[in-house]
Amino acid sequence: MTSTSDIQSAVVIGGTGKTGKRVAQRLAAAGVETRITSRTSGTVFDWNDRDTWRAAVTGVDGAYVTYAPDLAVPESSADVQEFADVAQRSGVRRIVLLSGRGEPAAQKAEQTLSASGLEWAVVQASWFAQNFSEGYLLEPIQAGHLALPVGGVGEPFIDVDDLADVAVAALTRAELVGRVLKVTGPRTLTFGEAVDAISVASGRPVSFETIELQQFSEGMKESGVPDDVVGLLAYLFSDVLDGRNDYATGVVEEVLRRPARDFSVFAAEAARAGVWS
Repeated sequence: MTSTSDIQSAVVIGGTGKTGKRVAQRLAAAGVETRITSRTSGTVFDWNDRDTWRAAVTGVDGAYVTYAPDLAVPESSADVQEFADVAQRSGVRRIVLLSGRGEPAAQKAEQTLSASGLEWAVVQASWFAQNFSEGYLLEPIQAGHLALPVGGVGEPFIDVDDLADVAVAALTRAELVGRVLKVTGPRTLTFGEAVDAISVASGRPVSFETIELQQFSEGMKESGVPDDVVGLLAYLFSDVLDGRNDYATGVVEEVLRRPARDFSVFAAEAARAGVWS
C-alpha cells in the first residue's frame, strides 16, 4: 500500500509503548516511512536527555509524540515547547500529541504545542482498556482481585487500537490539523463493571475492591514502584477520576466512520488470546 498523505515520513516518539507500537505499524502499512524511537531502540530518544532529540526528528515530515512519564507532570509543557522547537528547526511540519482528558498540566502542554507554529493535533484519551491486559492492572486481574482507590465513577475506556487509528488519521489527514480529538469508548463503565466484564469474558472469578488512596500508595511502594510513579498514579486516581470525564464522545465514530470498540469486545478478544489465563 502506498501513502496518499502529504506526510511521507514520520517518527514515533515512544514507538515501543502501548500506543506507539500500534501507530508505527499502521503508518508503515499505509506506506509512510516510519522511524521508531525510544530509550532502548536503534534511534534513541529520551525525554530526560535533550541531546537525543535532534537525531530522532531530523529528516521526517511528521511526529507522533507520547510523553514520559505522563503529560500530567508539571515539567511536561516546557519539554513539549523545546521539543517542538527542535522538531521545527529539523524540518518536521506536523506533530500529533497524545494527551489525557481533564489534566491541567497536560492541557498546558497542548496549548504550548498549538502555539508552536507547527501543524498540530492532539489525541486526548480516556483510560486505556489495555491497561487491564498489558499494563500495571494485569497482574492483579490474573490473581483474581483488583483493589483501586476509585468507587462508582464512570470512565469511557478507549481501546488502544481505536486510539492508534485516530492518531494515524490525525497525522495523515490535513482536515484534522488543529483539532483536539477527545477519544473514548462508546459508553462509560465503573472500574468494578470493567472487572465484571473481564470476569465474564475470561470465565474466571475476578473481584474488585475500593480501597483508600493511602493504602493503594503504600501497596505500590511495597511492590517496588518508584515514588514519582506512585505520586502520578495517586494524582490520576484522586483528581482526574472525580467524575469530570464521566462521559463518552463520538470522536472515534466521527474520524474513523465506524463504531468505537466496546469494552466487552476488547475483553472477549483478550480472553481468547489467553491474557488472563
